[in-house]
Amino acid sequence: MKAIRLVLWGLIAAMAVALGWLTYEWQASDSAIAAKPYGVPFELVDQSGSPITEAAFRGRPTALFFGFTHCPEVCPTTLFEMDGWLRQVDPEGDRIGAYFITVDPERDTPELLGNYVSGVTDRVIGISGPADKVSAAVKGFNIYAKKVPIDTKAPEGDYTMDHTASVFLLDADGRFKGTIAWGENPEIAVKKLENLL
Repeated sequence: MKAIRLVLWGLIAAMAVALGWLTYEWQASDSAIAAKPYGVPFELVDQSGSPITEAAFRGRPTALFFGFTHCPEVCPTTLFEMDGWLRQVDPEGDRIGAYFITVDPERDTPELLGNYVSGVTDRVIGISGPADKVSAAVKGFNIYAKKVPIDTKAPEGDYTMDHTASVFLLDADGRFKGTIAWGENPEIAVKKLENLL
C-alpha cells in the first residue's frame, strides 16, 4: 500500500512539473508572438495610387479597419466613428495612422476607395491593389472575408462581403495591442486609442 502511494505521489509530482513546463512554454510562445509586428509584409496601393507597404504601420500607432465600399452599414459607420475618435484623441492628426484596407479589390479601385473614404473622413487612408495581393494581406492579418451572392440570377453576379468588423490597434512597432469592436461604447473606444498613445 505504501509503495502504491509513493507511485501515485510520484505521478502527481511529474504531472505538476509537466504542467508547469507547458505553461511556461505557452507564455514564452505568446510573448514571442506579441513581440513581432502583426500581419504580414505586403505591397499594395493607397487611394492616391501610390505604393504602400506594412512600413506605413511603423513609427506611430495605427488603427486598421478592413471593409469595402459597397458595405451598407458597418463600413461607413465605422469610418464615421473612427473620424470622431481620432479627432478627440489626435486633434492634429499626426500621432495615429489610420487605414481602411478593402476586402473587395475586384470593385474597390484606389480611385473609388479614395472617393469613398474621403467622403467620410480625411483621417483615414484607403488601401487596395491586385486581388491576389489584397487577399494575401487580408489572410495574413487574420481577417475573415467572404463573398456572398445577393442574387444568383443577376447577370453581373451581384454580391456583398461578410468580413471582420473590428478596428485593429497596432503600436508604433506594428505589434497587435487590441481591437475596437463594432458597436463599442464610444468612450471606451476613445480610451483604447488614448492608451495606444
